[in-house]
Amino acid sequence: MGSGIVYLVGAGPGDPGCLTLRGRECLSRADLVVYDYLANPELLRFAPEGAERVFAGKHGAGPHLLEQEQINALLVSEAAAGRTVVRLKGGDPFVFGRGGEEVEALVAAGLRFEIVPGVTSALAVPAFAGIPVTHRDWVSGLTVLTGHEAPGKRTSRVRWEHVAKAGNTIVLLMGVTQLRANLAALLDAGLDPATPAAAIRWGSTPRQCVVRGTAATLAAVVEAGRLRPPVTVVVGEVVRLRDAMVWLERRPLFGRRVLVTRTRQQAGILSAALAEAGAKVIECPAIRLVEPPSWDPVDAALARLETYDWLVLTSVNGVDRFFARLDVSGRDVRALHRMRIAAIGPETARALARRHLRADVVPAEFRAEGLLASLDGDDVRGRRFLLPRAAGARAILPDTLRAAGGEVDEVITYATSMPEDSVALLRDALETGPPDVLTFTSSSTVTSFLALLDRAAPQDGRARIAEARVACIGPITAATAKDHGLRVDVVPETYTIPALAAALVASGGGPRPGEEGG
Repeated sequence: MGSGIVYLVGAGPGDPGCLTLRGRECLSRADLVVYDYLANPELLRFAPEGAERVFAGKHGAGPHLLEQEQINALLVSEAAAGRTVVRLKGGDPFVFGRGGEEVEALVAAGLRFEIVPGVTSALAVPAFAGIPVTHRDWVSGLTVLTGHEAPGKRTSRVRWEHVAKAGNTIVLLMGVTQLRANLAALLDAGLDPATPAAAIRWGSTPRQCVVRGTAATLAAVVEAGRLRPPVTVVVGEVVRLRDAMVWLERRPLFGRRVLVTRTRQQAGILSAALAEAGAKVIECPAIRLVEPPSWDPVDAALARLETYDWLVLTSVNGVDRFFARLDVSGRDVRALHRMRIAAIGPETARALARRHLRADVVPAEFRAEGLLASLDGDDVRGRRFLLPRAAGARAILPDTLRAAGGEVDEVITYATSMPEDSVALLRDALETGPPDVLTFTSSSTVTSFLALLDRAAPQDGRARIAEARVACIGPITAATAKDHGLRVDVVPETYTIPALAAALVASGGGPRPGEEGG
């Protein structure tokens, strides 16, 4: 056998959290990922940055970018060339995923492979819709069928008379285009027309939509709602339990499209909190951190640290960049031994604590104006302050300290610029639909986002976000947003990322309707 290997990895039903630990581990090793329409593209972030990514196309009756024979040939050729290939398939590879055909091709070529089972949508999607496929008081069996058999079959392999009379919950996968015919076959085989039934589109995701009817009416309900794949159909008495067990659509931000404009490296905490509340999070970094125009002023200040009385840090980025440059200088935290440290905000203080440094002062008001109120006049007059921070930051802090009699050396440890790839990200996001919420965590994210918007949608960008609610981390960011003509709806009482997420969740209102018909 060759040195290459193919991992057939089940991507789960759509929610990225349903990927298995083994699946994530395999993705982290990949040289090539071949993924399907039903595999959430968010999972690709677990692959190495340099890994090649190949989209294999749609599913069911829709057009394919790659036909199955082409996919088989690709897996064989790449593994034979010694590459580590991940074949990322929606749900489970062996549950109507044609994984068996791909394995047969690998076996015939004498190549190594591993099957990484996934959470099948046959079980997970009903669960996300609040429908247990088995229940001891209602049903003890489950029948899972493909709703779209291979084209060219002269007769169906489904024994509809057995399925209809078994008394099991019936789950039809990939069956929306043939739903009317499949339900008719069940009814003709003796299924009670009044049997409850549900169709679930984009199950397990913030786009989840559930429509209900009976075995006799569901096809008409689906057609009226214009549901398109992917749709999972459940037929059985357990559908009645949804009224009591619905949970995903009750999340406070369910279905809301929330745009996160933080840097790609820092978006995770906010994105995770919003996703946990049910939002569809769209990460579109408005800024990226770049080197300052020159390190000379910073290096000069680091060379004379013993002359300063105070080190003032105003953000987590400021902490990270200052200590990174301190490392480059060949010094460590012992060089700060005679300085007192002020941190603007608890998150900045926590960033210091991670370096085993405790801030001497954390103003009660988490912005520059609060620092002077926290310091006694004797701590300012005649004292020397080192203020490392971002290019273009507001002048009010150094100006206020100087006015109170302090000497301030302001040095630039980083600047921000617009990420070029975010123009396409924002354009794609707007094409899918207008955002419901815009989040801003600094004044620079506001100004840079609006510049991105002008490039992504030069004709009607402002109109596309006109109805979006705006959430800002604090009053300074909110003031910048208002200065640029945005209506600000949410500002937390404390100016932190967790508080911003909590305030947005609290103001999210009731859940969006996740159900049509009945």
